[in-house]
Order: sequence, then structure tokens, then C-alpha cells
Amino acid sequence: MKILVTGTAGFIGSHLAKRLLARGDEVVGLDSINDYYDPRVKFGRLERAGVTDTDIPFDLPFNEMLQSTSLPAYRFIRMQLEDAEAMQALFKAERFDAVCHLAAQAGVRYSLENPRAYIDANIVGFLNILESCRHHGVDNLCYASSSSVYGLNESLPFSTSDSVDHPISLYAASKKSNELMAHTYSHLFGIRTTGLRFFTVYGPWGRPDMALFLFTKAALAGEPIKVFNNGEMLRDFTYIDDIVEGLVRVIDNPASGNNKWDAKRPEPGSSSAPFKIYNIGNNNPVKLMDFIEAIEKAIGKPIEKIMLPLQAGDVPSTFANVDDLVEDLDYRPATPVQQGIDNFVVWYRDFFKV
Repeated sequence: MKILVTGTAGFIGSHLAKRLLARGDEVVGLDSINDYYDPRVKFGRLERAGVTDTDIPFDLPFNEMLQSTSLPAYRFIRMQLEDAEAMQALFKAERFDAVCHLAAQAGVRYSLENPRAYIDANIVGFLNILESCRHHGVDNLCYASSSSVYGLNESLPFSTSDSVDHPISLYAASKKSNELMAHTYSHLFGIRTTGLRFFTVYGPWGRPDMALFLFTKAALAGEPIKVFNNGEMLRDFTYIDDIVEGLVRVIDNPASGNNKWDAKRPEPGSSSAPFKIYNIGNNNPVKLMDFIEAIEKAIGKPIEKIMLPLQAGDVPSTFANVDDLVEDLDYRPATPVQQGIDNFVVWYRDFFKV
């Protein structure tokens, strides 16, 4: 297939592109390469995929297709999701078989300070993806949602049959909006859409704003780490390879209408339209303090901790019910947390030479 993967300078998108290319797909990668976090990591991800014209951050031109120097089936374009005209032109020229939309303005805490960035990238940008699929014959779209949509829900494990009407950050609200927008386009135009609610993804090339990266960076520099909610957190940490495996299975098995869906008792995770929502997580939540202990083991020394209260927009626990993904696509995450953290620390030491 020819597949558009948005967010390929990002964590999940860069791994997914490499996996699709390895199995023989043609991939066009798209990313705006914004400065939300350390651009060295973003350009490093691109460089490992053969996009090497990235010596000077942010000199990379917009809307110009670059050919990978090492992967003949991979091309990359820097583009803003909000640029509707450029997005339509890209879809018209390339005629994609499928789209995996992972690009977004990420981060719960950042959304408290910069709300407009989330409307521009996550709402307007997603509309442009949907409209481009609609007008250029793409009927296989998967996209990134988030466990954050569960908001105030405290019924664990989180299930796609639960209500997600009480988000507690604009980031979460934007992801819930994406799900609603996707259903509309599935219903009206027959676009097969699958949303994946990711649960705390970690691993090599991970985001610098995430806990594993922040904790490892501080620990190796001999600095204390900030532990929120006094460490009383549970997270369904999910290793990147397990996430990518789920994404590939979703791309290969696009959504279809649920012929058992009952409009009088509507189940929110599916529809009579070709629309589906899945949780994608490890299905095995880990205590934050145990996660930190695993980092200490990986780096070989204890970490000083500053205990702090829960931050606004954060939830104390996440735990994914992935029964639907297991039943429909035989998905079973398999990477132990200690192994995943060990792999990350090896990558971190090599990339930053520490």
C-alpha cells in the first residue's frame, strides 16, 4: 500500500513508518516539526529514516517533498496540518491507499498554557485530514486518540463502552472531538475510521516531555525528579513496539459497520457506520514508584525524589480494557516494563552520549 503517516518526526509515527517500510509498503511521512520539545530528537528520528537535509533546525522548507537517502520507498514532507490547500494538493497528487494520522499537538499540561495550539492542530488539522480523505478517495483512516478522554471517569479498567463526556484538559477534549468528527465522516461519506486511545507509550526515541525521558535525564545528571500526586499514580505503560503492532493490525483491518449496533441503546465504541474505537494499552497498570524503581535499576543508582501534589489536568490512574482489540485483531502486548525501560536507557545514553 501507499500510506500517509502523519507525525513521522514524532515518537510513534517514526517507529510506525520504519515498520511499514520494512514490510514493503510505500510511505509518505508528514510533520510540521514544531518546537514543542527538543528538535534534536525530532531531527534524529528523521535522520535514522534517511531524511538527512536537517542540519539546521527549522531551515527545512514547508511543502517540499524530500526523498530518503537510505529508504527508496520513503519520502517526507514538512507541512502544517492547518494548511488546507497544501493538504488537499498532497492527497490529490499521491492518491493514498490508507492514512494513519498521528500528528497532533500533544501534552496535557501544555494545553493549560497554549490552548489555541490544540484547536489549530488537533481540530482544524483533523478536519483537513478528513476532508482530504473525503475528496480524494481514501476510505481507510486510523488516527491517534488518547486515554486522556476518560477524564473524570474512575471506573477501571477504562472501556470503550464507558462515557467520555467529562474531559479535564483541552487536549483530552480535542481528542474526544476527533472521535466525534471521525464518526460523522464515517456515517456521511463511508470513510472507514478507527481511533486508537493510546495509554502512556514509552520506549527508545520517546518524547522528552514524558516521565521516562524526564526521569532518566535528571537521574543521569544527578538531579532530583518531580513525582506528582506523591507517587500515588497508576499508569498502563505500553512499549512502543506493542503500540506499532496494534497500529499495523488496524491499518490492515479497517473498520466496518457493526451489524449488531442498536440505535436505541447506542454503544459508543462502534456504530452502524464503518467506525471503531479501540483502547491500546498494556492492560497491566504499573505503580509510578515501581516504574521509577525500574529506571533506578536500569541506570544503576538511586534517584532523588521531590514529592508533589497532583497537577491540574492529570488523572491518578489509567488502565486499559483491550478486550475488543484482542478479540478483533488478536492483539496482545508482550513487552515487560523492565525490558522496555532498559531499552530506552541504552538508547538515551547512546543518543546523548552520557
